[in-house]
Amino acid sequence: QVQLVESGGGLVQAGGSLRLSCAASGSISGISEMTWYRQAHGKKRDLVAVITTGGTTNYRDSVKGRFTISKDNAKNTVYLQMDSLEPEDTAVYFCSVLVGGWKSYWGQGTQVTVSS
Repeated sequence: QVQLVESGGGLVQAGGSLRLSCAASGSISGISEMTWYRQAHGKKRDLVAVITTGGTTNYRDSVKGRFTISKDNAKNTVYLQMDSLEPEDTAVYFCSVLVGGWKSYWGQGTQVTVSS
């Protein structure tokens, strides 16, 4: 079992920044990648950014150049630095980890609201 606790969401004006954190605990030795997703109201959940154990990153097109995913292995934490936020970034952001290449665990989500 892996437990994930997200933090860092909130209300920010367009153009502002937020940093999300996701701390993992439990059976974390088998984590192969850590991912941020988001789900806007009434829409499907979309991948935002992913980072592998080797440090390879990938982003959805709409956040490239504005968001940065990173991880601190010593703290078992993954971060999402979000800059130049836009109202379209408003969503609940979820952290997810893939264990053993097949099993996913999810956090409870954190709300990000960007006002225009």
